[in-house]
Amino acid sequence: MLMQILDYVGVAVFAVSGCIAASRKGLDITALIFFGVLTGIGGGTLRDLILGVPVFWVVSSSYLAVCLAISVIVWFTADSIEKLGKPLRWADAIGIAAYSVMGAGKAVQLGHSPLVAVLMGISTATFGGVLRDMVANEPSAIIKQEIYVSAAAVGASFYVTLYMVGVDPWFAAGIAGAFALGARGGAILYGWSLPGYGAPKTIVRWHGKKPHDSDKPDDDTTRS
Repeated sequence: MLMQILDYVGVAVFAVSGCIAASRKGLDITALIFFGVLTGIGGGTLRDLILGVPVFWVVSSSYLAVCLAISVIVWFTADSIEKLGKPLRWADAIGIAAYSVMGAGKAVQLGHSPLVAVLMGISTATFGGVLRDMVANEPSAIIKQEIYVSAAAVGASFYVTLYMVGVDPWFAAGIAGAFALGARGGAILYGWSLPGYGAPKTIVRWHGKKPHDSDKPDDDTTRS
């Protein structure tokens, strides 16, 4: 039940991010739906193919229905959603939190090693966004300096660790998801990043962005 809930949450919020990206491109409703579906199911599809299990949206078309419903809603409400402040990036942040835990959880339940589980969490949480940016012909969020992949790694690692020591799965998912969301949220609000190659070897860099900066609409369609 927990993994299924996280799957639906991940699909829904990533579908939102895909639709927002399409709306910023001024695409028609068919293309917007395509972006919503592609982004919503992309990470989970890669996860299931690698794990060698039936692809989740083929087993249950309800996931596709969620993407379609989200796409129609965003088509009519995109302008209002934009007023919330950086909606694409926050949708990605929530998706990373849900899918990093879900991907890792599915792998450990199938009996895979902790390292494989963490990798599945990272892949599930980031691949949908990579597909979105690639199809939109925009630089991927992965190559930006802000914490993105690292947030997924934090969520997946925390969940696997807590699961292995016998913590209740629901509690472990909540803690791990909160840390992942916090890491990505810090990047959105304050510009947190890890040092790049050749940079001073500090642990985390803070670019001095102010919290109220997040209230401004994000004009960069690729920033997520």
